[in-house]
Amino acid sequence: PGQAEMYAGLQELGVANGEDLKETLTNCTEPLKAIEQFQTENGVLLPSLQYALPFLDLHGTPRLEFHQSVFDELREKLLERVSAIALEGKVEERYKKLEDLLEKSFSLVKMPSIQPVVMCVMKHLPKVPEKKLKLVMADKDLYKACAVEVKRQIWQDNQALFGDEVSPLLKQYILEKENILFSNDISFLQNFFSPSPKTRRQGEVVQKLTQMIGKNVKLYDMVLQFLRTLFLRTRNVHYCTLRAELLMSLHDLEISEICTVDPCHKFTWCLDACIREKFVDNKRARELQGFLDGVKKGQEQVLGDLSMILCDPFAINTLALSTIRHLQDLVGQDTLPRESPDLLLLLRMLSLGQGAWDMIDSQVFKEPKMEAELITRFLPLLMSFVVDDHTFTVDQKLPSEEKGPIPYPSTIPEAFTKFLQENRIACEIGLYYILHITKQRNKNAFLRLLPALGKFLSHLLFCDVCLFVLVTLLSNGSCRKENVHRHVLRLLLHLHHKVAPAKLESLQKALEPTKQSGEAVKELYNQLSEKLELVKPSPAEVTETPSMELPLPTVPTPASR
Repeated sequence: PGQAEMYAGLQELGVANGEDLKETLTNCTEPLKAIEQFQTENGVLLPSLQYALPFLDLHGTPRLEFHQSVFDELREKLLERVSAIALEGKVEERYKKLEDLLEKSFSLVKMPSIQPVVMCVMKHLPKVPEKKLKLVMADKDLYKACAVEVKRQIWQDNQALFGDEVSPLLKQYILEKENILFSNDISFLQNFFSPSPKTRRQGEVVQKLTQMIGKNVKLYDMVLQFLRTLFLRTRNVHYCTLRAELLMSLHDLEISEICTVDPCHKFTWCLDACIREKFVDNKRARELQGFLDGVKKGQEQVLGDLSMILCDPFAINTLALSTIRHLQDLVGQDTLPRESPDLLLLLRMLSLGQGAWDMIDSQVFKEPKMEAELITRFLPLLMSFVVDDHTFTVDQKLPSEEKGPIPYPSTIPEAFTKFLQENRIACEIGLYYILHITKQRNKNAFLRLLPALGKFLSHLLFCDVCLFVLVTLLSNGSCRKENVHRHVLRLLLHLHHKVAPAKLESLQKALEPTKQSGEAVKELYNQLSEKLELVKPSPAEVTETPSMELPLPTVPTPASR
């Protein structure tokens, strides 16, 4: 603002400013007397100062420096007093005092020296007069300078403005997640699911959103609506993670104003404890089931939010790991899957999570119907693999004369691969079972199930987290999608030394970026090319030392089909 605009408020308060002095000096015949009179009328009205100021003059201290020092001190005292008023006396009285103070001081809000006091008064008012809020919102500098407590009052009636503030944070959050998933640094491969939920929600974006929302239910609902809309538009499951993390961040701060009105709070709190332990125990399983069974008629819409929370990759990871562990326990107990209530609940929650997008898209808030054969056929088949593995292990430990002649099974029932192709939950559980045997370094079981990996692709093409798990699993089909292109390049960066040279050459050619490929794909491809150049064997070495063939399919680039 210009000088005249900046100091205009002083005239409203009957305080002279620079313009008044200029006018006085322009129209007077004795300037020195006019200045002296101006100083007397507008200086600090303290009798003892009449003798102190000349003393300061003798020491060469400018009057401006003295007055600025007094002004700064008084401003600090006033700021302290405003903060004290906001806490003392009856609520009505304290806010009446602050409103009166705001009324008197608001005309000076553009004065840099006074602005902090005006902003402090507004900060402590739970309801700033609408007229003043509009004036702040209309001035970019004032809007930027006001406290988040004031901005909340502006945002709650201006969804578009709030969206503009939140949007960069949501983009940053998604980018941070994808940077981990698409990292070609081997140290990141095991780290996506490692941080505890409480550690994850200390991240910059979650903390900023938590601060922006404060105790304002309306702003919280707006953020949830943004997340639902973006999840619907993009299918990106990281928005589901943020939905859960935001609620639990408010829970950590004991923001009861929000937690008590979010019907998902207790369910999310219980699930959060399961994610922390990476297991759903019997007690928590009963609690989670109680929440799901407690959804009353007419309140079915809450299933949309519950399904989003269950679609969070960290929730899916916990449910899938718990399912594998339960299946192993059932083998030991000689019990069928349909006889285990805890296992049926895990499948119910996996089904809700997997169906989140469809439910929100269709706005039909009903739990997806569980396919009976998943429980009666697919899971028993998976358990039979566990039995085969145990039987072979026991057989290997027997003395040689007692060993059976049967080798490790190498075939997979056709029904099993059909389930992987047609059922999303079967695909998820199958993937985690393969992850489980890989972690155990169970070569026989892995080689038996390796041909089934290709069947996963039909359900995993749009899920970066699943592809991440798959690539990570192979690190320690054909598709047009750039995300698959990137994950295959990541895979080759770590396993190229295990692939036969002839296969490598064809893969390198097939994975060459096109003009439409993004920068990330091109960068990964360049890194792969550099690595392959460094380890390129001589013709003699190839014939002498045959490479270990890894059965990877030739994957065309996203734009080549």
